[in-house]
Amino acid sequence: MNNKFTCLIALSFISFFGNAQFWDFADIKKLPGTVNTVDGEESIPVFSKDSSVLYFVRTYDPAAVGGETDQDIWFSKRGADGSYGECKPLKSINNKYNNALLGLSTSGTTMYVLNAYEGKKDLVKGLAVSNQNGSEWSSPVELEIPTLDIEGDYYGFHVNKTEDVILISYLGPNSKGLEDLYFSKKQGGVWTAPANMGSVLNTSGFEISPFLSKNSDTLYFSTNGHGGLGDADILYSVRLDDSWTNWSKPINLGEKINSPKFDAYFSYSSNQLYWSSNRDGLRSDIYMTYALTPPPLKVSCKGFDVSVFGGADGRLEATPNGGQGNITYSWSNGSSMKDPNGVVKGEYTVTAKDALGQKATCTCQVAEPLPSVTENLELKHYFDYNGNKLTVEEGKLLDFVSKLETQLNNGRQKVTIKIWSSASYVPTATFRTNDKLAKSRADKIKGELNTYFKAKNLSSKVRIEVVSSIVQGPKYEKDFEKTEKYHEFQYIELKTE
Repeated sequence: MNNKFTCLIALSFISFFGNAQFWDFADIKKLPGTVNTVDGEESIPVFSKDSSVLYFVRTYDPAAVGGETDQDIWFSKRGADGSYGECKPLKSINNKYNNALLGLSTSGTTMYVLNAYEGKKDLVKGLAVSNQNGSEWSSPVELEIPTLDIEGDYYGFHVNKTEDVILISYLGPNSKGLEDLYFSKKQGGVWTAPANMGSVLNTSGFEISPFLSKNSDTLYFSTNGHGGLGDADILYSVRLDDSWTNWSKPINLGEKINSPKFDAYFSYSSNQLYWSSNRDGLRSDIYMTYALTPPPLKVSCKGFDVSVFGGADGRLEATPNGGQGNITYSWSNGSSMKDPNGVVKGEYTVTAKDALGQKATCTCQVAEPLPSVTENLELKHYFDYNGNKLTVEEGKLLDFVSKLETQLNNGRQKVTIKIWSSASYVPTATFRTNDKLAKSRADKIKGELNTYFKAKNLSSKVRIEVVSSIVQGPKYEKDFEKTEKYHEFQYIELKTE
C-alpha cells in the first residue's frame, strides 16, 4: 500500500542529531497511549516546543468533520509517565476538507497547516498560517509562494527553524519523476519561486515528507527511488554548502526504522524519534524509538620520569575509555603513538579521537631528578679563527650555567669555575698576538659568567679563576687553509670544583 498523505511534516525546533550519522537505535514500538487506533490511520507527528503536546493527523475516524475518509488534526497531552493519553480533535482548525498541522513556530504561537480554507471550490493547494488567539487559533490565511503549481494529489511542506526556508514535496512542471523536493527562500519579506533540490536527492520515484535538523544541515525524507527495504524508506542527507542544491549521497536509516512497507513522516523530539508506518497492518500508526548515543570518549594519560637530570628516556602512556571503533592519538610533541618513548622533561597533552569523531584530551607531566648539588660540570668549546665570544644566552654555555644555578639553589654552598683558554699559532691581525687572543677568550668568558651569576644574586657563592691562557699547537707554516690542523688548539674549557 502506497500511503502518501496529502501533506508532509514541517517544523521542528528541537535538534538532537545535527550534522552527524546516527549511531544506533533502541528497539522500536508503537507510540504508547491512545494516539494509535485499530480502525483509524495516524500519521504526521508534530510536537510542541517542550514536547508536552503531540499533534497528529487521524484519518478514517467516523467522527471526522468531513466524514470517515476525511483527515483531521488531533492533539494529545503527555502524561507523567511520558505517554500520550486522551486525544481530542483541534476543532478551531478542522473543517470538512483534509486538514493537517505541518508544524509550530519556535514561540508556539504560529501554526502552519495545509491550506484548506480559501473559498468553497477548487481549493488552492498550498500552505496556510494560523496565529494563536488566547486558547483558540485564528482562521488560517494562505502563505503565498510564487509560481507554486502542484499537479498531483500528494504534496507537503517543511519550514526550517528560522522560518526563512520552506521545503516542498510535490509533482511539478519540472519534476524528475513523481513528487520531487523543492525549496523556497524568504527574501525581503517575500518567498521565492520553488526550485528543484537536485538529482542527488530526487529520482524517478517519489521523495516526500522532508524534515530538517535544528541547524538545517541535515535533511530527512522518505522515498521509493533510492532502493531500500520496502515501499518507502526514510533516508538522510547532509547539506554540503550554503546552497540548497548540493547534498551528500542519501543514507538509509536502516532496518530498525524502515520496514518492507511504507515508512515516512519522520520527526524527533530530544532523543526520541517518531514516524508513521503501516508495517503491522493495512493502515499506518505512529511508531517511536530512542536514538542511542555512543559511549562518550574519555582519555587519561600518565608521564614516566626521565632517569637522570637532562635525560631523554621518559615516556608517556595514554589510556582511553569508551568511544567507538579505532582510536587515534595526537600528542603536543608531534607524536601519533599511543605511548611515546624517549621524551624529555616537560608537560604533554594528548588528544584522542574515535571513529565517530569524538575527541577527548588530557595533560600529564614528565619530571626529572634534580641535578646532584656536588656533581662537577665541564664544558669545552672550540672557536673559529679569531673567535672569542661565547654567550650565556644560548647553547652549551647556557646549559652549563643553568645546571650550576640549579645546584646552587638546591644546596650547593660554594663553587669554583676554572677557566683554561687556548689559541693556535695562526697569526691574528685582530688581536695582534696569539697571546692576546687566548687571554681575550678567557676574559670574555669570565665576564659572561660574572654578569650571569650577579644577575641571579649568586655572586657570593661563585669564584671564577683563570687557570691558564696559552698559545699552543703546531708552528704556523702559512697553510691557513688547513683549518683542521689548528682548530683543536682554539678553545675555552670550563670545570667546576
